[in-house]
Amino acid sequence: MIAHSCPILAMQVHFQEETLTDILSRLSVRSLLRFKCVSKYLKTLIDDPIFKKQHLNRAKNDQNSQNFLFYKGPSLDDDTYSICCCPISSDQQVGDVRKLDFPSNLKPEYSNIYYCCDGLVIIKVYGHIPRRYSLLLWNPFTGESIELPTSEFSVEEFCCYGMSFDSTNDDYKILRIPSAWSKYCRVPSEILSLKSGYWRKIDACPRNNIHSMFYGIHSLAIIHGAFHWVAMSYNACFVVSFNISHEMFGEIIPLPEKMWLYNINIGVLELGDMLCAYTTEYYQRKRTFKLWILKDYGLKDSWNEVISIVDPNIIIASPKYRFADGEVLIWCKHFEGEENSFRTQRGPFTLLPRGYIRNGFTFTESLISPRLLIT
Repeated sequence: MIAHSCPILAMQVHFQEETLTDILSRLSVRSLLRFKCVSKYLKTLIDDPIFKKQHLNRAKNDQNSQNFLFYKGPSLDDDTYSICCCPISSDQQVGDVRKLDFPSNLKPEYSNIYYCCDGLVIIKVYGHIPRRYSLLLWNPFTGESIELPTSEFSVEEFCCYGMSFDSTNDDYKILRIPSAWSKYCRVPSEILSLKSGYWRKIDACPRNNIHSMFYGIHSLAIIHGAFHWVAMSYNACFVVSFNISHEMFGEIIPLPEKMWLYNINIGVLELGDMLCAYTTEYYQRKRTFKLWILKDYGLKDSWNEVISIVDPNIIIASPKYRFADGEVLIWCKHFEGEENSFRTQRGPFTLLPRGYIRNGFTFTESLISPRLLIT
């Protein structure tokens, strides 16, 4: 009897665990961290790497599980520098703004957020005492962080970072590209495999005399298994791609000439699984923000202009998020004072705070521990 009853009992327990796992995967990271304290069984289940991936995949596919991470500078009401986040939903609503603890033992003077991927944030924290900086990989919801390895060609500014999961090699990779506007433009681009734990130089782009174009608001776009960014050569602008798994450059994607002819800045990003390009133009005494979508990836003739906003006060602007109804959240820096603001095509987006806000990123909360990714 015992021999026959064990498989049935095992099947019942397995079914109950599957049901429990499905329920837990729908909860927030905050709730799951509390449940870890309830019992060893729940802690083991929640700490399981398979469960963490299941939770992340569910959250990534739920538009109401997205968060907005931004950093605020001193203002008249608050003279401190802070990193904040708030939930942002598909109905253009945001939740309560929450101030986060800095992910470092340094007394922070300020910081730069470069990229968000799977709930992990690449952030550089500049310390006042002692005076140095740390490049960190940080999970804002669990509070865990690690200091990333130092590059042989490490530079302090004018670099752009991107991060993506390499499913072929079951690894996260970080790409660093120096800007053409920097004195470090001759410094090689590098890639960091978290499994290996060290930076490697990547070969130069096969096309000659290419200069990457980055400003402080830009980041790399990740789509179709490749990093993408804007580069320039011989008075022409185009999109460069670099495959994440094979670590090889792909085909150059030209930009329409009228997109870059009068631009102040050009950037690329991914919105709704499509590669997008945006510009802030100054033409005939008009300042205009424009957003273009590449409907058919790789075909230069499939670029379509979808947003055009004329605003005489815009210095630079950057898209941040596409809501379910097609509206795009845009961060803007204006001539009037130091304040920044957010808007959509329709007008000001007042649910996010105004003030000295330095850019910002949409990200998905996750349980992934940065400490377990690097060896």
